[in-house]
Amino acid sequence: MNIRYITLFAAIQLLAFTFVLTTISQERIILDPDEIDSFVLDPADFDPDDKDAKILRHEPFGRKTEAVYERGEREDGTPIIIATSNNAISTVTTPITGDPNVFQYLEWEWKIESVLEKGDLTKKDGDDFAARVYVTFDYDPSNLGFRERMRYTLYKTFTSFEIPLRSLNYIWANKADVGTTAESPFTNWVQYVVVQSGNEKAGRWFTEKRNILDDYREVFGEDPPPISGITIMTDSDNTGESTRAYFGKITLSKK
Repeated sequence: MNIRYITLFAAIQLLAFTFVLTTISQERIILDPDEIDSFVLDPADFDPDDKDAKILRHEPFGRKTEAVYERGEREDGTPIIIATSNNAISTVTTPITGDPNVFQYLEWEWKIESVLEKGDLTKKDGDDFAARVYVTFDYDPSNLGFRERMRYTLYKTFTSFEIPLRSLNYIWANKADVGTTAESPFTNWVQYVVVQSGNEKAGRWFTEKRNILDDYREVFGEDPPPISGITIMTDSDNTGESTRAYFGKITLSKK
């Protein structure tokens, strides 16, 4: 096989593994602002074995070893999702359609056991995190520049997945300062916001709340398109290490 095609195929695989890959057939939940003020993802509704789940569905990343997501409980009996990664990667994702100008706020609960020692958000071989919660957006490919449109067209030629062109990742970083924003070392289509960092607060529950409208504008320098999904992920496939994280309720709301 020509070396250029091998390189192209490898690049496509790398990009695919960087995103939430939602199958085209997966139905989205439409958030009607006239009917609801908030949308809650409750771990009590999580079934890791339900491959047809409309919410909180476990999604593999190609042929890579999958992280393990289980339903558990906090000390008071509150349901949670426990994510364990041993040189693995996969996600739990919920496809939705929502207006970020209306549903501006994302709130969630999380805890980690430890960060990944080799993790480094600036490097491809360090692009792993004990925990991340992220939002994808329905960015119109026609708004891409010429080279980016060509790259996107090539990716679509070789995969049957929807590839989000805008993804806002809230991460528990390994060593970066809280408040740091940075693009993924794989692509500027993915932007990181460091919400927690390091092991100092490991083992403790935290509740976070972010204004995704403001964050999107800050990191991408533009107004956001509609929201297309919410995802949690614990991954360690690039560093080859092991970690565990815990996720509580995730709420997307108007205020």
